[in-house]
Amino acid sequence: MAKDGPNWDGLLKWSIAHSDGTRPTRNLSEEDRRWFMEAMQSQTVDVVKRMKEITLVMQTPEEVLEAQGVSAADIEDMLDELQEHVESIDMANDLHSIGGLVPLLGYLKSPHAKIREKAVEVVSTIVQNNPQSQQLVMEANGLEPLLSNFTSDADVAVRTKALGAISSLIRHNKPGIAAFRLANGYAALRDALGTESVRFQRKALNLIQYLLHENSSDCSIAIELRFPRIMLHLASSEDAEVREAALRGLLELARDKTDVNNGGLGEEDEKLKQLLEERIKGISLMSPEDLGAAREERQLVDSLWNTCYKEPSSLREKGLLSLPGEDAPAPDVASKHFEPPLRGLAADSTSDTKSSTTKQEAPLLLGPGPTGSN
Repeated sequence: MAKDGPNWDGLLKWSIAHSDGTRPTRNLSEEDRRWFMEAMQSQTVDVVKRMKEITLVMQTPEEVLEAQGVSAADIEDMLDELQEHVESIDMANDLHSIGGLVPLLGYLKSPHAKIREKAVEVVSTIVQNNPQSQQLVMEANGLEPLLSNFTSDADVAVRTKALGAISSLIRHNKPGIAAFRLANGYAALRDALGTESVRFQRKALNLIQYLLHENSSDCSIAIELRFPRIMLHLASSEDAEVREAALRGLLELARDKTDVNNGGLGEEDEKLKQLLEERIKGISLMSPEDLGAAREERQLVDSLWNTCYKEPSSLREKGLLSLPGEDAPAPDVASKHFEPPLRGLAADSTSDTKSSTTKQEAPLLLGPGPTGSN
């Protein structure tokens, strides 16, 4: 039974018996103390030691592992475990120092699609909101295999997740953005928009909008690559998130005031007006429930119209831009039930001045109350 882990049911009963207030506290016997420590230590994992063990496996060629009976599914499970460990920023940064980052990047080129996909997920976790690991991955030339996965992997799931990893790698990372641009990343994003995968389209649109927002000079690249025409098409997608993402991208282009763009979409300006009129008509026909769900789309359509034509859209006249109650704060349904004790004590002391002298000290609720009589 020891191999199956501790007896959690027994541990729970033991804890309750020693803390439910039904009997006075007592010192633990040496036997109880030893049993409790063994039960807890059996579930304590030395994460760094475990990551070193995983690194050793990753450093072993896949064909050698296969010869030793290690399957692709075993490697996937190992990468699953590694992903849990590197969710901690400290552990993510430690992966490089223990030699695990480079072999992990090597798995991006695995012949097994599921291993490539899982490795991409781990890399994405490592670099997300983590400038130090972003730099380490860039220095290890990690962007190159990610770009290869994104642009040419045979598995669309790998391509989609590689795009997500690239997005996490280059966000708030100027060297990363520059490297992505030099690697013809915008052309790859254009190709992603032309696929049939809605999820792939969404991720590509979101990254495009971020890049254009951060670097308005890139709007000229987007115009040259005919992004407006593709975005206009996707702004009529049946998927609401794709529509909204396409409208956000169009809004970034419409707001650009560089000499090249001058706040327009070039030859697509007339098509934009037709699109917005169609979206306004579609929104006008929505049920109240659908209108509520389309709040961001309504605002984007109005912002685009206002930016391009210097006047509010007809959504305002129809009362469809801001629905009743949308701007009101959410009702406070929790404070009465989850009122912090100190706030409650303060409220009591101000409402009952006669008893204020008896409420100046907050009780320390650290154990069972006194059992004495009145």
